[in-house]
Amino acid sequence: MRSKLWMTLGLAAAALAAHAPAADAFCGFYVSGSGDKLVADATQVVLMRDGTRTVLSMQNDYKGPLADFAMVVPVPVVLKEKDVKTLPKTVFHNTNSLGSPRLVEYWEQDPCAPAYPHGLAQATPTAMDMSVRLEGAGGRRSTVKIEAQFTVGEYQILILSATDSAGLETWLRANKYKIPDGAEPLLRPYVEAGSKFFVAKVDPRKVTFADGRAALSPLRFHYDAEEFALPIRLGMANASGKHDLIVNIISSDKRYEVANYKNVFIPTNFDVKNDVKARFPEFYAALFDKTLEANPGAVVTEYAWTAVPNYHCDPCTDADISNPDLITLGGDVVGGQIAAGNFVLTRLHARYGKDDMKDDLRFKEAKPVTGGREQWGAKGLEYGATPSSQNYFQARYAIRHWWTGPVRCEKPQRGRWGGPPDGNGTKIIAADKTAFAPRGKLALGSVIARDLTEIGVKRTAADPAPKFATPPGGGGKAMWLGFLGGIVLLGAGLGLTRRRA
Repeated sequence: MRSKLWMTLGLAAAALAAHAPAADAFCGFYVSGSGDKLVADATQVVLMRDGTRTVLSMQNDYKGPLADFAMVVPVPVVLKEKDVKTLPKTVFHNTNSLGSPRLVEYWEQDPCAPAYPHGLAQATPTAMDMSVRLEGAGGRRSTVKIEAQFTVGEYQILILSATDSAGLETWLRANKYKIPDGAEPLLRPYVEAGSKFFVAKVDPRKVTFADGRAALSPLRFHYDAEEFALPIRLGMANASGKHDLIVNIISSDKRYEVANYKNVFIPTNFDVKNDVKARFPEFYAALFDKTLEANPGAVVTEYAWTAVPNYHCDPCTDADISNPDLITLGGDVVGGQIAAGNFVLTRLHARYGKDDMKDDLRFKEAKPVTGGREQWGAKGLEYGATPSSQNYFQARYAIRHWWTGPVRCEKPQRGRWGGPPDGNGTKIIAADKTAFAPRGKLALGSVIARDLTEIGVKRTAADPAPKFATPPGGGGKAMWLGFLGGIVLLGAGLGLTRRRA
């Protein structure tokens, strides 16, 4: 039986494998000497990039036998024992949550309540105001060489080099690794480029199980290399169906995009119907699919944010990257601004099948952008991605609850947004595991409050906003100040915008 393939390798990235049962493709492959099927239910990779230094951390959860199991990943250099370690799983949850698409809720404040003083509103820090405070045995011995071998946690590590891809394939098979059929042509470009091969074999005696899944420790290793790329071709060997790849790139001061595929930003910052709250992952999957339908083969930017101490997000989801997380993910070996809590997190999302991606993902630096915040101007709420001096872009969608109470004043101020009337605060919902969400069952146009012309989607739902004789709040500036006043209240007690170290 064919073994399952799932591995993501990249630079300064956290990749969450959004996984349908039959879709398995990442940058390396899994092999099982027993020939039994291995199922990778989730794979996450966190890589940190600074200069030419890359720190790669990867997490995998499996269901299936572990006898003679190993994962094979191409790496640019020979890794030493001191370069490899195991990590706690919490750092992956925090990284993925920070950049996840998010759904927020706002309540219109009493139109007859006193307006908030201009000075008080402007005193509240916002994303627009913030600035960065930087930064063997067997096989063909003539073509395969064991460069290093050591044990880390439950893993027995081999670092292989090869001068011939057929010889490497033969070596793996001779050592009872049932690699996928057709692996040799995929191994060939890495062998010809001089790559080494990181083989992490699991010792079943050291593995614990939870709910039938092997609770394997995440692995981390680091190396220096000029090229900034994510090798995904090896993971195509026995892939089937569509596969989601999320790459979170952590850098001291730069946003990244792909250099060899089309880049596109996810449509962001529009209102949706209340129904979306119970179906947010399904809504986001529909939005993402429509974005790729309009931009075949593109890689989608979902998040690019300049984080500084005490200000990583606006609004935040249920988790955030702490300074200890940054150290765990590689701050101890890259040092500098990342270790001090200054970084840019870029989240890229690709969805592809076996024949869709002909080359590895290659990254390049990109100019800063903003978008996806509660920022109002003369043209209303900011929409899409806009060039800027700093990165403050996120995939964010809002449910707005308009004031339904009495309006007994002569000049009501409409469109001032804040927390719920009961003062209990509001939860930020993240779109997690969107690959598991139902697809094809939600009519995107029926739940959006504006046309998404860039992806060819027209709204079919009625506008959820009440109609006023004059623009809400008297125009863009008044609405903006009204919102800032609401943020003052939220910062004081409702917790909509959370700031962390």
